[in-house]
Amino acid sequence: MNSWREQRKIRIAVLDLYEGQANQGMRCIREIIHDWCRERELDLFYKEFDVRQHLSVPDTSFDLYISSGGPGSPLESEGSEWEAAYFKWLGEIEDWNANSEEPSKKHVFFICHSFQLICRHYAIGNVCKRKSTAFGVFPVHMLDDGIDEPVFEGLHDPFYTVDSRDYQVIEPDISKLRKMGASILAIEKNRPHVPYERAVMAIRFTDYFIGTQFHPEADASGMHMYLMREDKKQTVIENHGAAKWQSMVEQLQDPGKILATYKTVLPNFLQLATREPVMAR
Repeated sequence: MNSWREQRKIRIAVLDLYEGQANQGMRCIREIIHDWCRERELDLFYKEFDVRQHLSVPDTSFDLYISSGGPGSPLESEGSEWEAAYFKWLGEIEDWNANSEEPSKKHVFFICHSFQLICRHYAIGNVCKRKSTAFGVFPVHMLDDGIDEPVFEGLHDPFYTVDSRDYQVIEPDISKLRKMGASILAIEKNRPHVPYERAVMAIRFTDYFIGTQFHPEADASGMHMYLMREDKKQTVIENHGAAKWQSMVEQLQDPGKILATYKTVLPNFLQLATREPVMAR
């Protein structure tokens, strides 16, 4: 029987964790996937699953999965119905990967809220509330494993990302990470004037699971809309000052900053997960 690669057909599932709240994340994920498949002339079957409102999760018939960001605490939902459905799905993907040969293994990308949930689930770090909201465009620093990570190929160190969170993952359990074959890829920007530990910003959990604390799907238009909202503007100004807010607005059009991250991370993940040939950018 021909594989989906020979047929040029692909099935992609996106797990929507936004709980019905207005967001730019799902639009951006959708656009990246559709643009990437169209450029490669792939016949795409695409489906979104509303996990938190409808307990809807995909089965194992999809070729790859992206799990979105979302609002609220990644701690208070522990034991909820939607989390039970979510982690049941995760277990099914883990079982599939443990019992299948290389070409049919499933890749998953976990974004922001999903990243925090997975870190809590695997107990590989302290998932906790931040002292203040992180919102805006910030540099992220690669560690050695990040420099060698195929999903980050083409990015500079540091690279720039959109951050939007009240929670963080700190104090990683290095011995547990090593036992499961995981590696920390990137950490928060250095803030020498602040006595807080730098948060973990990206982890490769397994050969097939990767996650980022930041939003790799964020684009300039969506972020510009957020930065112009009075509440978001005040959050940045209160935490970082008016000059930093102005700098963030200006950085949105810099091709070496979030535009580079947008064009690199998820497209690289799609290429890795599908084993498609790399196309010239």
